[in-house]
Amino acid sequence: MTIVQISTGPGAGTTPPAGDVVPCCPPLAQRPLEVDEAERAAAMFKALGDPVRLRLFSAVASHPGGEACVCDISDVGVSQPTVSHHLKKLREAGLLISERRGTWVYYRVAPSVLAGMGGLFDPAPAPAVP
Repeated sequence: MTIVQISTGPGAGTTPPAGDVVPCCPPLAQRPLEVDEAERAAAMFKALGDPVRLRLFSAVASHPGGEACVCDISDVGVSQPTVSHHLKKLREAGLLISERRGTWVYYRVAPSVLAGMGGLFDPAPAPAVP
């Protein structure tokens, strides 16, 4: 699985270069996770454990063209500052990448994140029958 790691320093919130995609975790059924793998996966699931964050993530992931302006996804029943807070948490967890274009910020989910999330739940291969 891969998770896009987003920097929180200068330049944070912009699309990271391709070299910033790092492996996260093997499928859960493949082997027990190492401590660092479990911490990265837990951060991802913790970020998605909030219903508002899950709705925002889903809104971005399902938006036509694969990216969404914050102006198009902010109607989730909370104030704009709260939406910004939740989007920041999703970025910090490596689930979203963002890009400022003038006044607006556009968000997208890296394809490797969705594939990696799905890969975490790949079943263990069936044992070979002699």
